[in-house]
Amino acid sequence: MGRPRVTSRAALERLAFELFARQGFDETTVDDIATAAGIGRRTFFRYFSSKNDLVWGDFEDQLRKLRTLLERTDPDTPMMDAVRRAVVEFNRFDPTDVPWHRQRMQLILGVPTLQADATLRYISWRAVITGFVAERTGLPASAMIPRLAGNVVLAASVAAYEHWLSDEGTAALSDLMDEAIRQVGAGLAAVLEGAGTRA
Repeated sequence: MGRPRVTSRAALERLAFELFARQGFDETTVDDIATAAGIGRRTFFRYFSSKNDLVWGDFEDQLRKLRTLLERTDPDTPMMDAVRRAVVEFNRFDPTDVPWHRQRMQLILGVPTLQADATLRYISWRAVITGFVAERTGLPASAMIPRLAGNVVLAASVAAYEHWLSDEGTAALSDLMDEAIRQVGAGLAAVLEGAGTRA
């Protein structure tokens, strides 16, 4: 008896990741995934718009989660502390999901064919941070400080992920993320103070 027919987005994603691990991302086709799942191409495309889209999961839902974490921050919390706590919480996963998330991020950060797509997703992620900083500082999102915050927090997050992926015995992702954003937060706090902008 073969594998049961896949009937959910999450199950299809996990099955595809198994194929990517065995065959490689570029070598695995949408047809391969659909066949292994016992579904047709048309059904695959009801779940995901492309193979690249599958790797990212429900990215729009994740962006909403990050916005919600930022919106729920106590207004009295210093701005960069609020950003750090929200991003760390956003990147905290149940231990059972960590191996899958590690594989996801290895693909996103390591497969050349996914890099262009990653750039577009990062723009959307960065905009969430930029918008929050703009609101907290009273500056337009197009001003230098909100833009700087969005870019450096994204860079710190990517650096934390790269360090985490480079050694499975390293610190927990949440600890690395906390440290990286704490470092850039200290620098941004100095910029804000120098500019006379409230944080």
